[in-house]
Amino acid sequence: MASLNVGNLGEYLREQRRAAQLSLRQLADATGVSNPYLSQIERGLRKPSADVLQQVAKALRISAETLYVRAGILDEREREELETRAVILADPSINERQKSVLLQIYDSFRRENGYAPAPDTEADAEVGSDTKAGADAEAGSGAEAEPGTHAGPHVQAGPDADAGKDHDPHS
Repeated sequence: MASLNVGNLGEYLREQRRAAQLSLRQLADATGVSNPYLSQIERGLRKPSADVLQQVAKALRISAETLYVRAGILDEREREELETRAVILADPSINERQKSVLLQIYDSFRRENGYAPAPDTEADAEVGSDTKAGADAEAGSGAEAEPGTHAGPHVQAGPDADAGKDHDPHS
């Protein structure tokens, strides 16, 4: 994690506030953070929490992750990963299952290139076999797999999925 650089953060916040044509008082009203406290942040005298930065980012309609990087709370690479994930999750043209599949593929490429996935992506990896089937089916053709069908070389679904395995049914 980078060191806290509140001077740079304060200057940046002042620029963003002015670009949004907001007074300090208007920003305070929009964020629920006191006017004097915001002034101290802008002047580099206070170290805001991640929650305060998130409120400010929302009011200024800028990325909270960008403020976290400026404040030294978040590394630039982590910000880029979080923003990529946010764009995928916000895309209205794909459904939730497709978003999950896309995030799993993104994580696999990141692992392949030596980057660890974000901590909250472990839940995405456990979505289920239908997501894996969808990933295999959609990776090349864009077709969706029907439940209970063989969707790719690694997936077998349905009650006979174990039929090809060599095991004793009485064990």
